[in-house]
Formats: sequence, C-alpha cells, structure tokens
Amino acid sequence: MKALTTAQVLVLARFALMLLEMALIRAHLVRGRYTLKDTLASIGMRAGNYATNVALAGATVAVFAWIYQFRLFDVSMSSPYAWAAIVVLDDLAYYWFHRISHECRFWWAAHVNHHSSQEYNLSTAIRQPWTGVLVGTWAPWFVLLLIGFPPEMIFLQSGLNLLYQFWIHTEAIRRMPAWFEYLFNTPSHHRVHHASNPRYVDRNYAGVFMVWDRMFGTFVAERDDDPPRYGLINNISTYNPIRIAFHEWAAMFRDVGRARSLREIAGYAFGSPGWRPDGAGPTAANIRAAWARDGAGS
Repeated sequence: MKALTTAQVLVLARFALMLLEMALIRAHLVRGRYTLKDTLASIGMRAGNYATNVALAGATVAVFAWIYQFRLFDVSMSSPYAWAAIVVLDDLAYYWFHRISHECRFWWAAHVNHHSSQEYNLSTAIRQPWTGVLVGTWAPWFVLLLIGFPPEMIFLQSGLNLLYQFWIHTEAIRRMPAWFEYLFNTPSHHRVHHASNPRYVDRNYAGVFMVWDRMFGTFVAERDDDPPRYGLINNISTYNPIRIAFHEWAAMFRDVGRARSLREIAGYAFGSPGWRPDGAGPTAANIRAAWARDGAGS
C-alpha cells in the first residue's frame, strides 16, 4: 500500500477535525454552526485554490528565484537562528499582506471570499482565494528574499504559519489562558477579524503573533457584550464557488467602468473597499466613525 504524502495527511486531518467539530456542535457540546451548502462552498473554494496554486506554482517559484539572486546575504537553512528569525519575519510579512488585503480593494477582491461565510467554523479556514497569486499577494515576502532567506525556507514557513491558523477558525474554543491570548492569535482574536461589527471590522490581522496588531494599533479584543456577526458588510447570497471567487472583481470592474476620471479609477481599484468619490462610502474607517458618533464606541 502506497504511503500517504504529508500534504495528503494534512488534508485528511483537516477533514477529520471538521467532522469532529460538526459532531460536537450537533451534540450541543460546543458552540458553533454548520450548514451543508456553506460547508460545500468552502470545500469548493479550497479545491479551486489548490488548482490555481498548482497551475501557477512554476511561475511563483520562478519569480522567487529571480528576486533571490539580488539577496544581500546568504542565510543558511541549517541555522537555528535563521529559523527563529524567519518565524518572526514571515509573520510580520503575513501581517502586512493581510492588512493590505483589507485596505486595498485590488487585493481585497482576491481575499474577500475568505470572509464571505456568515458562519465561523473549521470549514471557514479552507475557504481560500483563487486569484491571490495572480495579483501579487506574495509581494511582502519578497523582502525576505532580498535579505537572503532561500525561497524553499520561505515557502515552508509560510505553510506552517497557515497550518497554525486552521484551528483558530472556531467558536468551540471560548478563550485560551490570558498569557496565550496576549502573545498569540487565538479563536477569540480571529473571531473579531471575521466579524462585520463596527467595533471589529478590519482588526486583528496577525497570523501567529498578536504583537503586530498591538504594535500597529489594529488590535481589538472580543467582547461578550458585542458578539461577532460574521460575514461581509454587504453579504452575498450565494453558495456558488465561482460567484464567491469573482463577485468582488466583477463589482470592481463595474465601478471602474463608470469612473469619470483617473482619480476615480484609482480610488475604485486601489482605494479602501467601499470607497466612493464623495468620501462617504461604506469604508471600514467611515463605518467606525459613524458608530463612534452614534455613541456606541464606548
């Protein structure tokens, strides 16, 4: 019998944990909600994500190899200090990729599908984009190449970072110990990130370490008196993976098509999601400002 690859083992482990979470929710032993159509949509998104990543793998590796030739130093993969450094620097790169993906519509169009579910469970973790590689979301990691970290080292650590993030997509775990909540990303912190409440919108971008959100002013703690409402500011009513993957691209091109100036083209394509020429669009900043003016920001 042929042995399973590491990738196959990880896929099976993810599905086993999803089934376990479903069973515990059905038995009313933990919090959470699953619906079949939503779960199948997430699985479809993961299948498309895998297919596009495989199709573009050669181009991705070629770009990384080309940039790596301009490195300043030669970082050895055998050095434990190098691994300690890349664990931290990879997570910093992830923070900025993630933040830009929420604050720039061009990258948001690729990332939005991950936030499109109005449920929050382990299947949400596998609802992944189809167009991220095409629009250059690897760019924050190019700095690591220029420092001198080998491409294979970056790919491996990025995979480990994403592997960590699987378990935080759940309502089953209420809070971790206080020291862990302070240092690391947790289900509580990531529930905030997936929420559309004004208090929570566009917060908690970290992959593993919460230090980045605390350092750059994007951290918000989950509050029991303001439970997260999952999904988008304007939710989409579809379980079709193709529509989930491309709905924001279609909306962006429609907006660009009716733009009346270069400024409006730039705003619709690269401004904050929700940008409008009059400055009154439903951007995250405007939503928070209106919420604060209404006296709810206490």
